[in-house]
Amino acid sequence: MRAILIEKPGDESVMTLGEAPSPSLGAGELRIGVVASAVNRADLLQRQGLYPPPAGASPILGLECAGRVIEVAEGVAGWRVGDRAMALLSGGGYAEEVVVPAVCAMPIPEPLGFEEAAAIPEVFLTVFLNLFELGGLRAGSFALVHGGGSGIGTAAIQLVREAGAKLLVTAGSDEKCRRCLELGATAAVDYRSGDFVAEAKAFSGGRGVDVVLDSIGAPYLAKNLASLATGGRLVLIGLMGGAKAEIALGELLVRRLSVIGSTLRTRSTEEKGALVRAFLERFGPALGAGRLRAVIDRVLPLAEAPAAHRAMKASEHFGKIVLRMP
Repeated sequence: MRAILIEKPGDESVMTLGEAPSPSLGAGELRIGVVASAVNRADLLQRQGLYPPPAGASPILGLECAGRVIEVAEGVAGWRVGDRAMALLSGGGYAEEVVVPAVCAMPIPEPLGFEEAAAIPEVFLTVFLNLFELGGLRAGSFALVHGGGSGIGTAAIQLVREAGAKLLVTAGSDEKCRRCLELGATAAVDYRSGDFVAEAKAFSGGRGVDVVLDSIGAPYLAKNLASLATGGRLVLIGLMGGAKAEIALGELLVRRLSVIGSTLRTRSTEEKGALVRAFLERFGPALGAGRLRAVIDRVLPLAEAPAAHRAMKASEHFGKIVLRMP
């Protein structure tokens, strides 16, 4: 099968389109003929040797995909050859075939094409896990999400809107802020020129937000805590800005704040399967009705994965960057 190969970690130039062995099908798994995959920040880190795949996972990049089921392991129920599927992967998405635990796959709703479906599993499940399952966000609550124009941000805007909560996002330009508001964010602030702590207080009537979802890390720690209401939760899912910072523990005690670290990729198959089921139970009807849609910035051929990584590194995109198989 054709796949993006990396001989050694490095910049975008280390990725080449070549031939790789098809993965073997294991118990409880599906083989999917991949039509499209999507790019995530974790892919850039893995390419540089900074985010190795979990034990047993494919070394090929790619954390999500969409395509058609081409083989079903014995004993797997609910799937047939030819079914359209989108899947959350531990790796392997930048290739023409993947194998994935059946519990980590979801039927593609009728309104969605393959390219749009490929851009859903990783970011929508990440937001669901961290804002709703860990962050406890509910109708009427207030949330702050950094990077509103990212795949995570555009998914968060839609899920928070669907849940009846209020969302403040940060973004890197007035244009991206405008597009976030058009998508359904309650408020948006340009992090280059604005004060998101002041905005968080103003947008929540002075009390602060109930949940912050952050992928920046150290530089935002103090400001994130200052943005929270009493009893609020900071959920940390990335360290793009740095990994070390001091924290005033007294503030956590007095205001009963929680700081939660979270990753999705390294969770067990059972945990991921439970997450998929809970997501579909909560938001499956909205997905099927077309109220939740991936925001696609651009679609590139698989061979142009280096260009896709450069675009993401430069934050040129709004929403998701998708790779289509040859």
